[in-house]
Amino acid sequence: MNQADLRGFFAEKSTLNMDDYIVLEYYFECAANPEQAAAHLCQEQSTAQWKRVDVDEDLRGRFGAKVIDLVVERMLDQPTYPFLSHSNDKAYSCKVKIAHPHGNFGAKIPNLLTAVLGEGTFYSPGISAIKLLDIEFPESYLGNFQGPKFGIAGLREMLGVYDRPIMIGVIKPNLGLAPEPFAELARQAWLGGLDIAKDDEMLCDVEWSRLTERAERLGAARLECERLTGEKKIYLANITDEVDRLIELHDIAVARGANAVMVNGMTTGLSAVRMLRKHTQVPLFAHFDFIAPFTRMLYFGVHSRVMTKLQRMVGFDSIILPGFGDRMKTSDSDVLLDVQECLKPLGHLKPVLPVPAGSQWAGSIPQLYEKLHSVDFGIVPGRAVFEHPMGPQAGAASLRQSWEATVRGLTLFDYARDHAELLAAIKEGH
Repeated sequence: MNQADLRGFFAEKSTLNMDDYIVLEYYFECAANPEQAAAHLCQEQSTAQWKRVDVDEDLRGRFGAKVIDLVVERMLDQPTYPFLSHSNDKAYSCKVKIAHPHGNFGAKIPNLLTAVLGEGTFYSPGISAIKLLDIEFPESYLGNFQGPKFGIAGLREMLGVYDRPIMIGVIKPNLGLAPEPFAELARQAWLGGLDIAKDDEMLCDVEWSRLTERAERLGAARLECERLTGEKKIYLANITDEVDRLIELHDIAVARGANAVMVNGMTTGLSAVRMLRKHTQVPLFAHFDFIAPFTRMLYFGVHSRVMTKLQRMVGFDSIILPGFGDRMKTSDSDVLLDVQECLKPLGHLKPVLPVPAGSQWAGSIPQLYEKLHSVDFGIVPGRAVFEHPMGPQAGAASLRQSWEATVRGLTLFDYARDHAELLAAIKEGH
């Protein structure tokens, strides 16, 4: 690419009508000149061969992605992920912002991802490592998305819970039990103070636990517990399946007593979730399966905040995401970025409830509150509720007691002196 061609993929942001562009932020490493690598990146993900031979035309003005900021951070002795044929080459470490005209692909998630995370990005000449760090969307683009139907406010209204975190329990074992004992575990936990009892992400419509019967039994148990406790409850049914069954399973679950549904959105595809959201009558929860292979590599793939943002756009009301601590292998800063993507303003789209997951228990609540500086989160233990030494009812009670201690400014140890459920949780360590 000669110098004149290269400059055709650069622009001053002030010269562009930014309503027509999304802004992509990438980290990349290149062995070649960084400006040339950045121009190739724009070319490959937009116009590719940008003019025909012997035809006086230049498609870059309307269709070309354009570099609006490029920073060369440092020189690396060796690329993080070397080319097989150039393993000893030095490399430049760079950050780039690209204005990409969204008219190229429209408000279609599959086409958007093809443009920004497809062949043109990961096979761009001269680039050995690349990671999409963020996407900024103008309201002109976001306006095409409905986003969450309920969001945080809708979930809180359903439960009548406005001043504390939402207590969610993952009924164990993860592959589930027959519907009758499964429903009994949920019933006990609801009686102990749990707000939401949920299927684990591994449990779907399976031979040993058909969704039809499971939803009937848990729906009946939910109504019983609402009468006994005077509190609203939610049964969150996992309807993850082939795309052509999602609406059918939603209808089965809701008709028989589930009042929220969960989908492993990355395994079904975000476009499938967007379709389902148009049909939903109840809140829609996301689980983070299949996100790690795209997001966990430091200098390759896509940042989890991008996936969180996209999940909010397609209509999830709550997003279960990798949380704090060693179990989830995610830095605190990345967890906080994901949480912020759930809560911060995003055009007209409602905020969604973030649920940082990973071996949570009563002892996690003070830490979560301290790190998040908000009550707008969910805690989602499994073993801590359903393997509590005093049973699921006590496990759920220990969560509520932990929150009571937190808002009173007491240590969990002090509060546990008069609360056996919390004391047992502390002794168990989960």
